[in-house]
Formats: sequence, C-alpha cells, structure tokens
Amino acid sequence: MLRVGLTGGIGSGKSAVAARLAALGAVVIDSDRIAREVVVPGSDGLAEIVAAFSDRVLGPDGALDRAALGAVVFADDGARRRLEAITHPRVRARSAELAAAAAPDAVVVNDVPLLVEVGLAPTYHLVVVVETAVATRLARLERDRGMDRAEAERRIAAQADDARRRAAADVVLRNDASLDELHAAVDRLWHERLVPYEANVRHGRAARPDRVVLTGPDPSWPEQYARLAARIRHAIAPADLRIDHIGSTAVPGLAAKDVVDIQLTVPSLAEADGPLAERLAAAGFPRLPGDWWDNARVARAGGAGFAGPGEGSADAVGGRWEKRLHGSADPGRPVNLHLRPAGSPGWRYALLMRDHLRADPQQREAYLALKRRLAAGGPGVAGYADGKEPWFDEEHQRAEEWAARTAWRP
Repeated sequence: MLRVGLTGGIGSGKSAVAARLAALGAVVIDSDRIAREVVVPGSDGLAEIVAAFSDRVLGPDGALDRAALGAVVFADDGARRRLEAITHPRVRARSAELAAAAAPDAVVVNDVPLLVEVGLAPTYHLVVVVETAVATRLARLERDRGMDRAEAERRIAAQADDARRRAAADVVLRNDASLDELHAAVDRLWHERLVPYEANVRHGRAARPDRVVLTGPDPSWPEQYARLAARIRHAIAPADLRIDHIGSTAVPGLAAKDVVDIQLTVPSLAEADGPLAERLAAAGFPRLPGDWWDNARVARAGGAGFAGPGEGSADAVGGRWEKRLHGSADPGRPVNLHLRPAGSPGWRYALLMRDHLRADPQQREAYLALKRRLAAGGPGVAGYADGKEPWFDEEHQRAEEWAARTAWRP
C-alpha cells in the first residue's frame, strides 16, 4: 500500500484535505482522533497523564480536560515532551494496527499534526504539508475554535514553523483561497500522483521519463535529495550504508534533467540483491529490470548503459562496470538510485566527477553547453547519454589530474 503522511500547522485546514482524500477513496488515519481514544476514562494513557500532571487536567466527569492540559503543556516544552512520551507510542501503535487492516492496494493517509516535530517524515512514501498564512490561521482559530488571540499564537509558536515543515514536504498544498480551490488541488494530487504512485509501488514499477528536458538549476534539488536519502536510510535500517547525491542535480548552478541521481554504497553486488532490494522496493524505489553498468574506461567510469533481461552480465573485463539500478515509483519525483560497491571504479568516478565539476566553473560551463546542445537535438534518454561519452573521456583525464593536485579522496 502507499503510505502518505499529511500534516500542517494548527488552523491550516489539514482536516479539510483529509476529508477530501477520504471522499476520493483514501484510508485516512486521524492521529488526533486516536490521541483522544487512547486517553479515554479508564485507560492506561489517562492514568499516566494524571500521574504526570495531577488531576487538575481532569474535568468534573473524570474525562481529560483537553483545554486545561493544553494550557499546561503549550507553555512548557518539558511538560509537552512528557505528554508526548505518554501519548505518541500509543498513537503510533494504534495507527499501525489500522494501516495493517487496510487493503493491499490502499492509499493510506496518516493525518499527523506533529509529523515533522517527531521526525516521522522518512517513514512515509510521500509527505503532504498544508500551508496557510499565519494571519489566516489565527483568524480561523479565533472564529472556529473560540481561542483568544494569545492562546492561538502560543499554539502556533509551539509547533514547527512553515520553513521546517516545507523542508520535510514532498508536496505543499496552499490553503489561502477558497475551499473549491483547495479541493481542486487535492483532486489533482490524488489522480495525477497518489493513484499512479500506489500502482507503481504495488507492481514494483519505476516512473521513468522517456525524453530529455533540461530544467533548472533548481535550488531545491539538494533538499529533495535529503528527503529521499532519509527515506532510503529508514528503509535499509539497521544497515548503515553511505548515501551520496551525485550527478548534475548535485552540482550547484548546473541545469539538468529533473531526475535526482543518488549513489548507495554497498559492500558488494551480492549485498545489493535479495532483502536490500526488497526493502528499497517497498519504500518506493524498485529495481529496474535487466543488466545495468557504467561504461568502463581506463581507471574510470562514465555513462550508463542498459541491456534487456537475458542479454548477459556486465563486468569490467568486458568493458563494463556492473551495478544495480533502482528508480522511483513516484511519478512526481524521478530518481536514479545507483547501487555500486564501495571502492569500485564506477563508485569512485561518480564522486570524482561531481566534486570536480563543483570545483571547476569552466568545465561546469563546458558540460552545460554540451548538455544543452544534445537536448536541443531531440534525442531520447539513451541517445542523450551516448552523446556525452566523448566528453566523459576527456573529463576523466581532467578530473584525475585535479584529484592528484588537490589530494582529493572520495
């Protein structure tokens, strides 16, 4: 199933997005509702809260007085952390039960107000953040929840700010206009991204662009890489493998295909197969079929090659440096995930070329001019890669000379 994390600041309209997704067919798991369930009268959760904060947080009927509790914890970071230590494990356990009960082809949306604050973003295939101007949120809290201005401001200040939530977001839904406009944005997200993403995860299928379009340079590429790397790291845990941002999107100021290249360092290609490949696929990074390699040169690697299934293995003796290649099941974020053995020529050259281009503006400009010329010629992805091969031959020599001068190490 596809796991989507939905969050947003208090008063942002997150509940409206959750309701629309539920109407479209998503299985919505509401953490706020579960948080109320785990502290009902007679529960262990409520007993722990009373032990931590006294019975001043109880109402006359013995139920939790949420306003009284809120007045205590939102003014005291230590108190808030004590409360979270009581409620969060219970909410996570119940959420996991509900997700496990969903159909195998479900889009499961976890509505989690503090998703960013408690570091849950890497556990989802996709994180959606609802963002609304603070002034609008304050007005909504006063109008719809009866909060006075000071209390509303305290509640907002106690949560992550917009910049922190945005850094964790794969999708940002702005909610400063009408409800109809918000619904239209949610509908597009559902039909154009979530539904095909779920199908791709279920079938182990990567979303791959079929033509070359140069974009950027996009200053958000490093942030996008960071989110993807965190997701990969969570998927392969407890293994602690090196992950690097490589390729053109890792070079500031360089236009590129809007495909993020990532290198996952593995002890061996045998380690890249089996359980590791399965965990990556379950996290939304399925392995691409066939044999993949880097074209071998003298002590260097270069462009990617492909042979269909059954066309033979690739190795350095045959002029190819074998690797494993995974993609992204997310149609909104194409990825090339290269699994290369530590210390191998292809592994080394991916890091060397990136670092050399970062350090040499002249070669960066030369490479950009070549990319633009090839893209303007209209070749497909394979033709575009082949057209860069002669430049890679020359770049290898320059990069090796630079590495020797600077004592570069991968």
